[in-house]
Amino acid sequence: MFAYAMNQNYGTLCHTNFINSKLGWWGYIFVTPSHHRVHHASNTKYLDKNMGMVLIIWDRIFGTFQEEKEEMEYEKLKFGLTKDVEDKNPVNIIFHEWKEIYKDFFIRKKDLPLSTRLKYIFLPPGWSHDGSSKTSRQLQKLVKQEENAVKL
Repeated sequence: MFAYAMNQNYGTLCHTNFINSKLGWWGYIFVTPSHHRVHHASNTKYLDKNMGMVLIIWDRIFGTFQEEKEEMEYEKLKFGLTKDVEDKNPVNIIFHEWKEIYKDFFIRKKDLPLSTRLKYIFLPPGWSHDGSSKTSRQLQKLVKQEENAVKL
């Protein structure tokens, strides 16, 4: 119970916007408010990054770490989901993604083979059998290619 309480208290501290610094050596090991802002951002560059709740070293080890970039004035941090949810009632906010998966599996893609429909459940969000939508990795790759093209 003590460890759980400490974990929750630390998580609450990481949700502040009042601390803007990277916190020096602390930020190499532990999650800071800067790291956690990246976690909540919906900018393509920041999708699926900084998943650790206390230790940021896991994200550094597994390649999911992303530093908050303050010098990018053209792209401010945008909090929230990648697409707006129309129905803002709390139950829908919590379960909207489950409802979308259900619709993909049983309604929208019902004519596809079962093996393909299962991929909508088990592959990353944004995956599609026909390429009509993209995963966060695919989107990040496109952004990287655009950035490289601009540099040339």
